[in-house]
Amino acid sequence: MPFPPKEPTNVRTSRPLRTLAAAAAAVLALSACGSDYPLGEEQRKAAENSTSTLAGIISGSGSTAQGPAMDAWIGGFRVLHPKVQVQYSPDGSGAGRNALLAGAVNFAGSDAYLQEEELGEARETCGPDGAMDIPAYISPIAVAFNLPGIDSLNMDAGTIAKLFRGEIEFWNDPVIAAQNPGVELPQTRITAVSRADDSGTTENFTEYLHEAAPEEWPTAPSGSWPGGLGGENAQGSAGVISTVTRTEGAVAYSDDSVVDDSLGTVNLKVGEEYVPISAEAASIAVEQASRVQGRGEHDIALHLDRTTTAPGAYPLVLISYQIFCTSYEDANTAELVKTFGQYVVSEEGQQASAEAAKSAPIPDSLAVQARAAIESISVRP
Repeated sequence: MPFPPKEPTNVRTSRPLRTLAAAAAAVLALSACGSDYPLGEEQRKAAENSTSTLAGIISGSGSTAQGPAMDAWIGGFRVLHPKVQVQYSPDGSGAGRNALLAGAVNFAGSDAYLQEEELGEARETCGPDGAMDIPAYISPIAVAFNLPGIDSLNMDAGTIAKLFRGEIEFWNDPVIAAQNPGVELPQTRITAVSRADDSGTTENFTEYLHEAAPEEWPTAPSGSWPGGLGGENAQGSAGVISTVTRTEGAVAYSDDSVVDDSLGTVNLKVGEEYVPISAEAASIAVEQASRVQGRGEHDIALHLDRTTTAPGAYPLVLISYQIFCTSYEDANTAELVKTFGQYVVSEEGQQASAEAAKSAPIPDSLAVQARAAIESISVRP
């Protein structure tokens, strides 16, 4: 499932400049992070009574969608290993991958797996076997809207595509009305809100539209929103949802973890039914995924079937990855990364993210593969 370059084709950034920029951004973002006991008195007591000998600092950057889950993972991990600080800056998936490739952080969070070009660059930073994608966070992407009094609407992929291309301008358009009999739709102008930053959520959303409605969305999938479509844009998942919340008639796509009950959400047409958004429906869709071929033994990049008709599946879903180097120069860093990674994909870690971010636990078969992959992380000679 090849994707186009993440950077605009008319503005190419040299790797040295990108490396410096990513490193500077990561240092600035992470320098403000961390206190000895960010969870308070409970964590201080755990530190005093802990038998864990792990100590040190590791840093990561990336997905904003993973933000709530990452907070839960870091908090739970610090209770188990109080002398370890895990710092994470939610700068966006593209920024996180760039920071890892620049050697500015120890791991990245990304809502899209590494592209072929990035896999090649990773060998310069992470050693001859490069980096690997580990699925860690599964969440449906909500199509959320602000229409007072309306909690949900039915739409097929083609209708959603037309909304975001500006081809459907008002909420009472016949195309929407035909799929929602009995719903009193207002003659309110639609304001489509997209992500301003390079985003794995955007890549997953545009991939869904391109595969499920290729005629209505002929544009190839990309982490950057297509230019010239109009509408508004905002930074990060929280930014787009904030814009929708204060703009009646607005609609946006976002990780479901930041969507609250003040907004309505779209039920997707899958086969002959309309499926509401839920963690369970996202998990059903992920069970239909297959591993991307031609990658490293422990690279668990997954190809989602966006056109599945599996009952109850919600195919507008993102699989967010933890991206680790296959090897690290420092033995303590390797041990810290491995231990944290194992916690993230453990039953305890997955339960923590489900409670914090409405995510779906990764399927058992994927969890087994993920644990084996993380365990393979080594120290470079």
